[in-house]
Amino acid sequence: MAPDADAGKSVAQRADPFAPLTAELLPVGNGHEIYVESVGRTGGIPAVYLHGGPGSGCQADQRRLFDPERFHTVLFDQRGAGRSLPKGQREHNTLPHLIADMEAIRKKFAFERWIVVGGSWGATLALAYAQAHPDRVAGIMLRATFLGTRTELEGAFLDVLPRFYPDLSVDFLDLLSAKERGQPLDAYWRRILDPDPAVHGPAARAWHDTERILSEHGPSRARLDPASLNSTRPLPSTPFMEAHYFQNDCFMKPGQLKAEAGKLDRIPGVIVQGRFDLLCPPATSHALAGVWPDCKVRVVEGAGHLLYDPGIRDAVMKAIADLASEIGG
Repeated sequence: MAPDADAGKSVAQRADPFAPLTAELLPVGNGHEIYVESVGRTGGIPAVYLHGGPGSGCQADQRRLFDPERFHTVLFDQRGAGRSLPKGQREHNTLPHLIADMEAIRKKFAFERWIVVGGSWGATLALAYAQAHPDRVAGIMLRATFLGTRTELEGAFLDVLPRFYPDLSVDFLDLLSAKERGQPLDAYWRRILDPDPAVHGPAARAWHDTERILSEHGPSRARLDPASLNSTRPLPSTPFMEAHYFQNDCFMKPGQLKAEAGKLDRIPGVIVQGRFDLLCPPATSHALAGVWPDCKVRVVEGAGHLLYDPGIRDAVMKAIADLASEIGG
């Protein structure tokens, strides 16, 4: 008689193969507790999923990127994000802290090596972790490569924005004083991190809405709504964590991830890239692949930045599965 494939699974897992195997708040020091969940099959191919932002948190649907019969996947909300506590906490929240948190998670699950998956800011963290701990990485799957540089941010907000959305660019700059417009990104980050709600509220909403429009291949609107910038609705959380990281150059040396790509030697990688990604354009992925010979770029035509743009999600799932096959899993 064949063994019962569902033996040892909980009732929830039998009803939903993507239900968490485990879920907990993991203390990582300095008062931080990070939300960590695992899905799939105990004993499966180890993998970790890194959300974007920084500051967004993981979503339930992201569990479905991994075949639950094949993978044992960990998803977690980075410090201050999602369900992690204290929510929004930026103290003791740097890239080295996030890398250390990943090592704590890996050791907790007793994974010798794992496949690291991340998109946008998650790609930044994936690369930084892999360069810090290359012996712990079996493979890397990236979507929408972001190398965490000021050049990329200036390219998106000061070059692409006025070329593709000139009216939105005017709206974006109108929030600032004439003097601030000389260095608009720095001005926005200062305003977002200002303790006064009258200062940080409109700036956070303007940054969030502008970034959202740039991220969508077919946005439903292409202007900021001045009335909504002073709304009483809850503020989005990501602009605060983004301002904290971007103001500090993502806690990296200039050009660090590309300069240290040699540390990825013999680590196989796949990058899924939307052809019309205005935030993380194809040139960045191809530049990284140029210094990382074991990496392949797969361009999705007719897609932009988001995981849910046409073809992106399916391409990510296939890339994860192909990478696992390539490394023998």
